[in-house]
Amino acid sequence: MYERITEINGHAAAIYDCVVAKDMVYSASADHYIVRWWISNGKQDQFAVKFEQTVYSIDIYENYLFAGLANGDLHIFDLKENKEIKFYQQHTKGIFSIQHNVKNKQLYVGDADGNLSIWDLNSLELLIYLPLDCGKIRSIDVSSDGDYFAISGQDGYVRIFETTYFNEIHSFFAHENGATAVLFHPTKKDELFSGGKDALLKQWNWKKEIELKSIVAHMFSIYGIIAQKNGRQIVTCSRDKNIKIWRTEDLTFLQKIEAKTKGHRHSVNSISKIGEDSFVSCSDDKRMFVFQLKAGGL
Repeated sequence: MYERITEINGHAAAIYDCVVAKDMVYSASADHYIVRWWISNGKQDQFAVKFEQTVYSIDIYENYLFAGLANGDLHIFDLKENKEIKFYQQHTKGIFSIQHNVKNKQLYVGDADGNLSIWDLNSLELLIYLPLDCGKIRSIDVSSDGDYFAISGQDGYVRIFETTYFNEIHSFFAHENGATAVLFHPTKKDELFSGGKDALLKQWNWKKEIELKSIVAHMFSIYGIIAQKNGRQIVTCSRDKNIKIWRTEDLTFLQKIEAKTKGHRHSVNSISKIGEDSFVSCSDDKRMFVFQLKAGGL
């Protein structure tokens, strides 16, 4: 079983995103701050940045920190120099998802209107801007080989793009009222998982655009999906305040983490992998929790 081993408390408002880098976790909050914390003890580090707007999404690539704001601003920081080095106003609505591609040195940014921008991580310049008209892009994931990325749209569709010319090569309707989370299968290249506002967790063969499995996973929207245990488990988090653990092979339910088992009291907005046996979560309850798998558990 996963157990909470650390509580991180210090924000004055909801935490919308969290991302792990080495021994630290960065948090993005409605209190307009990005803050860095030590994973080991939950204490705040010296790095903290305040903005004029709520921070919806963050990502880290090497020494760069990317921050997406509620008004569409994209800020880029050099963590070695401890200063902002780029600022873009390419987007005009809230940025809800940022994801980097290590292999192709690209950054993908999605906003509330369904616009997608793609950036070169070497030059930090815009490569292409795609107005997809798909509603809020809440989740982006990159395939393990770096050749594809997937996005979840408010229109209910999951879209797959290739990363050379950025053509949309697959698109399929996945969830009523909106797709909210997407994850490429950790071991099967042709498959992925999606979550939606319909609270369903689905498994797909994305190359054939065929639904393989669908389960009622939560009570409300699924906001995040990550892989653990070298791909043998996936973890989901939801607006229903719960975190759930599933066996990847057959989506068998393994564990629920809720308030009475030292989970969150409000919507769980994001989860981020620390190691194969540990992850961190963030919530509207203004807190982050670090969970560790007990020896011999699950």
